[in-house]
Amino acid sequence: MTSPQRRLRRRTFLAAGAALALPPSGGSAAFRHPAAGAGPVTGRRGPADLFGKEIRLVPTGDPVVALTFNAAWNDDGIDAVLDELRNRDVPATFFLTGRFAEANPAAAEALAAEHGVASHSYSHPRLADLDRAGLREEVERADEAIRGATGTDPLPFYRFPYGETSPSAIAQVNALGYADIEFTDDTLGYLGEGGGVSVEDAADRAARAIRPGMILQMHLGSTETSGPNVDSRALPAVVDAVESRGYTVIDLASLARRPGGSRSRRHGGAQTRIRR
Repeated sequence: MTSPQRRLRRRTFLAAGAALALPPSGGSAAFRHPAAGAGPVTGRRGPADLFGKEIRLVPTGDPVVALTFNAAWNDDGIDAVLDELRNRDVPATFFLTGRFAEANPAAAEALAAEHGVASHSYSHPRLADLDRAGLREEVERADEAIRGATGTDPLPFYRFPYGETSPSAIAQVNALGYADIEFTDDTLGYLGEGGGVSVEDAADRAARAIRPGMILQMHLGSTETSGPNVDSRALPAVVDAVESRGYTVIDLASLARRPGGSRSRRHGGAQTRIRR
């Protein structure tokens, strides 16, 4: 992709992000903590039409999908992912933990320079281990860390660690100015070859999940047990599968704003999943 094309994509992404940062009807003041007399929490306005939901799929008849990556460990796979996205002219959204942004500021800045970045908490805790004050701290510290590392505002999206949500936690995150954006399916690439998931396994899982409005979750980084990052190596086959079926990868912010709203999952308590 040429430099003018990259600049055009960046302007397009920023326009989509700016649209998401404001309520659809103009809204009022910045979202405030529900406690009486509390001042602005993040100093931002959130996408109010996306609130009150655990968003996992955007209902649309159009053959479009969004690619997302979580980053909570190291920067393994980031260069390969950015190169592939750039060469294929494909957008993605990256959900960063605050600790990742602090430990890998150059990587976080590189991701934000070409794609959307959003919050995946500060320290990647289990939801059951947090009270209201703890969740608020996770959201606010992550926001500060991501802004500090990238020099830009993250998207008003929050993805809970481990896919664990609850109505009360979603409501609190919404009050802080963030929509809860989860995922339709996960490649399970974070397990790595050390955990029994090969590059081919991850790509096949993604291909089977393709449907209109899908939000695919993948991961960057690696651990001592996972081995080298799998999803970065599976990405070319994932994009091939999407395009061979006549689908188009679009930016998550644009997908979330498509007519028809978003499909949510409502439930009565925290949900525990193996996905990270």
